[in-house]
Amino acid sequence: MAPVGETMELRVLGCSGGIGNGHRTTSFLLDGEILIDAGSGVGDLTLAELERIRHIFLTHSHLDHIHTIPLLVDTVFDALAEPIHVHAEERTLQALKDHIFNNVIWPDFTRLPHPEQPVLRLLPMAPGEQVILGRRRLEMVRVNHIVPTVGYRVTGPGGVFAFSSDTTTNDSFWQELNRGDRLDLLIVESAFSNSELELCRLARHYCPTLLAADLAKLEHRPLIYLTHAKPGEAEKIFTECRELLGERIGHLTGGEVFRFPL
Repeated sequence: MAPVGETMELRVLGCSGGIGNGHRTTSFLLDGEILIDAGSGVGDLTLAELERIRHIFLTHSHLDHIHTIPLLVDTVFDALAEPIHVHAEERTLQALKDHIFNNVIWPDFTRLPHPEQPVLRLLPMAPGEQVILGRRRLEMVRVNHIVPTVGYRVTGPGGVFAFSSDTTTNDSFWQELNRGDRLDLLIVESAFSNSELELCRLARHYCPTLLAADLAKLEHRPLIYLTHAKPGEAEKIFTECRELLGERIGHLTGGEVFRFPL
């Protein structure tokens, strides 16, 4: 792991709820070495950038958050002197084993090139647990989605940010954020507009009305950016959030970079 300086950099590789017309699905690159989710945005990295990745923290098993992992490992296989570590809940890791790295959809890189020295290691993590990498601490936090899902709070040089991942109304995420001393940046989903309120409840996503109600639980005043909007709905969602929450809401875009301190 390369040394971490006095700052921390978060690069948005993808933040859309779908693909097409320049949209990339969810993935964030932390300090060039750590992915938070592995959506289609990972595919825009150079080969040299792909070879630097050492850790992947997954929020859940849905395809738009995991699907570049098999291609990433295959691409950098020959360049890996040490394995890529995937951190996730046990149920998410089991989904990868059963449905991706099963020698049907993709080779089982958890056993290649040798079971004792694989290029991919799957490391279980539970809500409330932390992983410390250099001067960065990544904490897993339970959220409320249609499959077992978590968000992350990341503390490092210069600041703290949190990512909700896919979720709808819940208390666990907001309670955990309130326990922290600070929160500088919050990236939170709003997948649909208010006209899709019932779909949000069924699929367990936020729309602006549900998000505004939950943001009232947050005691910190971070910068807030919206993510995971369905293509074609982003501007409508953003407008509805601004009407409810005012200027505190920003519209996340792929390629955006946050450096801490902000």
